[in-house]
Amino acid sequence: MLRQRSGRLRSRLRRLVSRQKTRDRRQKTRDMEDNIFKFRANPLEQFLQKSSKEFTRDDIVRFVAGNGIKMLNFRYVAEDGKLKILNFSIHSLEYLEAILSTGERVDGSSLFSYIEASSSDLYVIPRFSTAYVNPFSIVPTLDILCSFYTSEGLPLATAPEYILRKAHRLFKERTGFTFKAMGELEYYVQGKKEELYPAEDQKGYHSASPFSNYEFIRLEAMDLIARCGGRIKYGHSEVGNFNTDAESFEQHEIEFLPVEVEDAVDQLVLAKWILRQLGEKYAVNISFAPKITVGKAGSGLHVHMYLEKDGRNMMVEENRLSDTAKRMIAGLMDLAGALTAFGNTIPTSYLRLVPHQEAPTNICWGDRNRSVLVRVPLGWLGDKNMVSDANPQDSNLLYQGVSKQTIEIRSPDGSADLYHLFAGLVVASLHGLEMADGLLRAENLYVDVNIFRSENKHRLDMLEKLPDCCYGSASLLQRRRDVFEKDSVFPARTIDSFISKLRSYGDQGLSERLYGKTDEIRTLVYKYLHHM
Repeated sequence: MLRQRSGRLRSRLRRLVSRQKTRDRRQKTRDMEDNIFKFRANPLEQFLQKSSKEFTRDDIVRFVAGNGIKMLNFRYVAEDGKLKILNFSIHSLEYLEAILSTGERVDGSSLFSYIEASSSDLYVIPRFSTAYVNPFSIVPTLDILCSFYTSEGLPLATAPEYILRKAHRLFKERTGFTFKAMGELEYYVQGKKEELYPAEDQKGYHSASPFSNYEFIRLEAMDLIARCGGRIKYGHSEVGNFNTDAESFEQHEIEFLPVEVEDAVDQLVLAKWILRQLGEKYAVNISFAPKITVGKAGSGLHVHMYLEKDGRNMMVEENRLSDTAKRMIAGLMDLAGALTAFGNTIPTSYLRLVPHQEAPTNICWGDRNRSVLVRVPLGWLGDKNMVSDANPQDSNLLYQGVSKQTIEIRSPDGSADLYHLFAGLVVASLHGLEMADGLLRAENLYVDVNIFRSENKHRLDMLEKLPDCCYGSASLLQRRRDVFEKDSVFPARTIDSFISKLRSYGDQGLSERLYGKTDEIRTLVYKYLHHM
């Protein structure tokens, strides 16, 4: 009997210990989750203790009620690529719930040129995952990005955001991969000439204060972008520094972390809005224009991409670039000229895409080569444990996360129509993955030399060139429009609209016509300073 009692006590003790271990594990998990959200800059994620992807209508209501939010703004991007706004004053719980549940009507004909006034009503419906606290509003305000819907309650087929959503959905269905991307947002700050620490011409790369006069704007922008949900990798000053008699021009860059392609565009749209708001706040001009003046560094919008499946980066296999990545590159090469219709949308775009600069002019790709169209940057593929070499006192450090390898397309610039550009990149990547001869095409277009050196002229002459004007870009889009319109991703009306707009500039031979005409170039630059 004593033995039986002792056995029952031991069994009970084991159960108690097991339950305590389970409680400890659950508490540890809760503590880790709490710590995760303490690091999130977005106040909604901190308050709600969940990722923005999980936000529901009731979460938004709870945040509004718990944080004294007085106003709600609907935000959306229309045909001109800029962030629009519709303001609501929150006067009751019922009104807030109604707005969030049903959205609101807007005049589509005033937002899109191809929508007729006779049937122009559209709905704007909030996407709860995009909610953020407006950092500039005097009254506590919550902003939410929206999608457009028709009178029948269907997504507007020609809405830029929906075109990207369609492209990514098709890509996932056909490949099983998730398309992740991020942009490198370059811009110039134009302000009063600094006498104490003047800029050194074209020597601004990674300069620090006090030699970077507008570092403080970049740092404030990075903080605000993060608070609005952007995932930032880093920021720094860029090469472009120069002075005129009275003004200084200083170039900066904010680079993001790769996220799902729809989110990659949302964070770029918000970042451009935030930077322009700060320009107004500090009475300086902030521009994403591709070219500020001839002979000085232009501003690109380099886009990094990779494919993911089951938590794995599909761009690498056995510490080398995968065949999947090479096929993807082949698709980007094949549609490179047509993609300029979405990524290089104004005449001054083609003052940046000139030979012997870091901006590409030839359709080719390579490793770490900054003059190619698609670059394969360093991706931490070697087996060297550099951090332990630099820190011998901590010899057990080893990064175990997802591979960081990306591919980078370098042709787009700040004039890019962001939703259409990224949708085009998704379409081109799918096109490459489905090309029968994708690997062969990739192999033929790989370059491992400086193609501008005289001894490599024969290789340069074999390469297809990017267009040199908007008109040429329109012609290439017309020639390859079937790929973009396939599976109804890009509506024909959208392609027609881009072709018409690009041809309307009449900029054939513009670079030659403007050569040496400084005043005319300046006039053209300022005409398109804030195009997108």
